[in-house]
Amino acid sequence: MGTRRRFGREFKLEAVKLVTERGVAVAQAARDLEIHENLLRSWVREFSADPKEAFPGNGVMKPEQSEVERLRREVAKLKMERDFLKKAAVGSKGRRNTLCQFIRRRCEAQRFSRSLIQSTCDFVQLGLRVASQFGAVREVLP
Repeated sequence: MGTRRRFGREFKLEAVKLVTERGVAVAQAARDLEIHENLLRSWVREFSADPKEAFPGNGVMKPEQSEVERLRREVAKLKMERDFLKKAAVGSKGRRNTLCQFIRRRCEAQRFSRSLIQSTCDFVQLGLRVASQFGAVREVLP
């Protein structure tokens, strides 16, 4: 069994132009180019669906696909942040903590200075106040 042939964007565009612009029959064009008819038909279909973005090449995503991928990464990041805040809401003994208590314990374990710990807690409390105005905190902290 032979290796699979790969066709570049230019070759595909020329093959499609044979059929669409010059009026050559798909079967005849496929025979002339030594490719299968169904392959040429799929190229014509792909080109007619979106001429500018047709045949992007290996590893190159269409704009819609790259946007979906970016949104998936963002969702994963937000889920990780949400899970972190949920863990912060409950202490090791199952009692509810404030986020500042959680941060304070973590910072003290790392032996950060008290002024750094206090300024961090002040910043978090400010962020929580702003987030609560938009209703975001209710979902994260029960």
